[in-house]
Order: sequence, then C-alpha cells, then structure tokens
Amino acid sequence: MSSSEIPNFYKLPVQKRLQAVKTFAGLDANEADSIGSFSGLPPETADRMIENVIGAIPVPLGIATNFLVNGKDYLVPMAIEEPSVVAAASNAAKMARKYGGFRTSNTGPVMIGQIQTVRVKDPHRARMDILAHREELLRKANEQDPKLVSVGGGAKDLEVKVIDTKKGQMVISELIVDCRDAMGANAVNTMAEAIAPDIERIAKGRVFLRIISNLATRRLVRSTATFDKELLGGSEIAEGIVEAYAFADADPYRCATHNKGIMNGVIAVALAVGQDTRALEAGAHSFAARRGGYRSLTTYELNQDGNLVGTIEMPVAVGLIGGASAVHPVAKACVKILGVKSAIELGEVIASVGLAQNFAALRALSSEGIQRGHMKLHARNVAASAGATGELVDLVAQKMVEERKIRFDRAQELVKQLSSSG
Repeated sequence: MSSSEIPNFYKLPVQKRLQAVKTFAGLDANEADSIGSFSGLPPETADRMIENVIGAIPVPLGIATNFLVNGKDYLVPMAIEEPSVVAAASNAAKMARKYGGFRTSNTGPVMIGQIQTVRVKDPHRARMDILAHREELLRKANEQDPKLVSVGGGAKDLEVKVIDTKKGQMVISELIVDCRDAMGANAVNTMAEAIAPDIERIAKGRVFLRIISNLATRRLVRSTATFDKELLGGSEIAEGIVEAYAFADADPYRCATHNKGIMNGVIAVALAVGQDTRALEAGAHSFAARRGGYRSLTTYELNQDGNLVGTIEMPVAVGLIGGASAVHPVAKACVKILGVKSAIELGEVIASVGLAQNFAALRALSSEGIQRGHMKLHARNVAASAGATGELVDLVAQKMVEERKIRFDRAQELVKQLSSSG
C-alpha cells in the first residue's frame, strides 16, 4: 500500500487530488465518478433511504492525509462544511508519525438493549426472577438473528437493575449484544422486542420501552499518540496544551467547546462513511458526563522526555453492515478509500481522528490562536458569497485577513474596488 503522506496534497487541483486518492484506494471509474460528481446519490437510492425525498444536499468531502494507525496508512474521508478541520487533522497526523502515529485498543463491538418494566409490586424479587431465566431469555434473543450468532456475535449476557424514578421503581433488563460488524440498532431492538413478553410475565409487571442505548459503554475505543515537543514549537507550548486540557476537564463551559472540537473530526469521518452521526454524538456526550460532571474525552500529559502524550477514550458505535454505508454510493466509495475491514477498525480510525482534531485545536489555542488558520479559510467563503470569483476570491480574502475585517460588507467593498482596478 502507498503511504498516506502525499506532499503538497492541498496544492493539487481537485481532479488531481481525486486521481491520487483513486490510485491509493484502487477506486474504479464509477466509484471515482460518484465522488467527483459532487452529488453521487441517485434519486431512486435516496427515495429508499428516507421518506418524502425531494433531493439531496451535498456537503464538501475532503481527504485527511498522513494518518498512521496501528502501523497502517490511511487516507481519511471527511465530510464537513467547517473550514480548517481537514487541514488541522492532516497536520496533527503528520506530527504524530514521528513516534509511530496512533495506537489503539477497544472493548469490542458490544451494545446494550434496555427493556423497561413498570408497575412491579416486588421489583427486587422480580430482578432475581428474571436473572433466574437468563439462559432461556438469551436463547430466545439469539433465535432472532442466527446469522449474527454464526459469525460469533449475538446476545452474550443479561443484566437487570432496579432504578428509582419520579414514577416509582422500575426494573430495567439490559441485553448485552455483540454486534460484530453491524452498528447493531436493528439487531438489538429486535432481540429486545422478542424477549419483552417473557420478561413481562416473569416480573409480573408491564413492559413499555424496548430499545437500544446509545451510551455504548461496552463499545469503547481508545487511541493514543505522542507529539514531539520541538515539532510543537517548544516545551512552553507542550505545557500550554496540558494546561488547556486541565481547564476543559474542570469547567463544563470550556469542555463543551473542547469536546465539540473532537466531534468535528469524529462526525466528519462518520458522515463520509454513512454512519449514524446522532448516535455517535449522543454516546460521546453522555459518556463525557457519566461521572456526574461533564468532562474531557481526551487527556494530555508530558512524558519523561517532555514530549506530549495525548489519549482519547469514547464510545464509537459504528458498522459496515446495513445502514447508509451499504447503500449510499459515495459512502461505499469512502469506505473503500479508508480501507477498513471491520467495524472495530473503523472505530479505531475515527477515534484517532477525534484525538488529532482535538490536539490540533489545543495547539492552535496554545500558540497562534484558533482564529488565524480558521479565519483564512473562512475569509474565502465570505469573499465568494460577496460575489468574488476566480483569483479575486483569494485577493479579497487576503485583504480582509490583513485588515482583520472578515465581514460580508467589507468583502463587497473589496470586490468592487479590486474588480474596477483590475
């Protein structure tokens, strides 16, 4: 496989970038065309995906270069409208390569399905009764998806808890399901539906909700990378990143933006490869708040050499079987570009991009400030929206950055001035 380090990738024309990715990933002409058309979603496919379809809304699709995860090179598709995100991830990944890139671990592709039982006269006795029928309930759950069981997945355990609510105590049965290469929502929900009548009978209560939990604490991915202090710009910046992390971990107002930066990377990759971005957002933010306060999903510290070590731990519920990744032409092509062979591998890459994105943001905040790079790209968008075209876009953008006046009205003035002078 070729290296994901492609010198001056960002300087290449769009079609040459696409050609480089086509060569790297072995895309065929149809796959490359589905990406290069800037739409790539046939109306008949869209009409099968959701209801009341009238069209599709394209989102810019970029490639983050330089990613080395567990010794394997990746070109990472990222679908996002926000400037500087793809460039920041690429730059962070390049810096991480000096010490081997990103290293990951995971807890496996396990999801939780919850079955809510209410109006139980003896909740704690009901809990014990349900657990006494654990084997038969698991057997019935696995009868719903023999294919999943045949590849080593399926319902592996049943846990039961009693919780206090505003409507009294409830008995919550939790089905622990190994989803293998599926995200798992359909499989888990089907299993929960199947055993709900038995749980209702055993508990002598009334079952209401039977639904997957997006707080996927059994589906965690961890990634770590070491960043050389000299590449960062010196020990002071390395220490500044640790201080910035400490601020976020202690204050929820700062942490909301800190974790949002992580999700810039996570969701951009997830959207490109057809994942449930809402489930990922819900799971990540719930996990960040699991200890009663809202905390950072990343950590930073200095090692004995003074280099910066970053880590991330978060739930990453993704799949390669079912969902948009199996039907959307561009999503399918993006999976091929990424070259992942399992849901676990996909989750490991996504978490690594989240770490890279967060590191890049903290480095910018600790040195030049977040606005410098971001505003250069934002200025081009403002210039274009004000009517600039061709080379005029860059001229107007450069002038606004120099003046530190990146506004629509100023862009309009500059378009008139530079157009007349040209």
